[in-house]
Amino acid sequence: MNATADNEQAEPRLIRESGISARVAAVAEPVIDALGYRLVRVKVSSRDGGTVQVMAERPDGTMTVEDCETISRALSPVLDVEDPVSGAYNLELSSPGIDRPLVRRSDFDRWSGHEMRLETAVPIDGRKRFRGKLLGTRGDDVVVDAGEEAGEAAGEVAVPLADIVEAKLVLTDELIRIALKAQERKG
Repeated sequence: MNATADNEQAEPRLIRESGISARVAAVAEPVIDALGYRLVRVKVSSRDGGTVQVMAERPDGTMTVEDCETISRALSPVLDVEDPVSGAYNLELSSPGIDRPLVRRSDFDRWSGHEMRLETAVPIDGRKRFRGKLLGTRGDDVVVDAGEEAGEAAGEVAVPLADIVEAKLVLTDELIRIALKAQERKG
């Protein structure tokens, strides 16, 4: 691995889970890191009798079915021993997908120019939810061109990274085109 990949591997997640999902993430992240991948998100739900969804990726943002299998085989026995979730559950490994969560500073810069939505823990200009074109990071802020939302002229909004509780790309035709081009390059 080169120095850039090492730095991307070590980059911390700024947006983290709470509750049971946080307990699973605390067990999963070291296992995933040791395999050379990065944890993106953990979500625990009661869907299908209990599901633990773990999203991971390579430092370059890619992920294959084989990568998911590798992580699943390594993570499943560790979760069985550590037992962070009471009761039965299905372990589901996945890539972040096209409309991926944004959890690291580099995610906000890598996906600059695309539409996103985010939610904050505290109001900014009286709002906690923003949707618009991601303009990247400036200092300790994520900058979003919120344009006109709900009839109000929002313009550029600087959102402190520390105040973001959830951020995600919005599925657009442009994101689909990018994903299809990436698939063509692989195949």
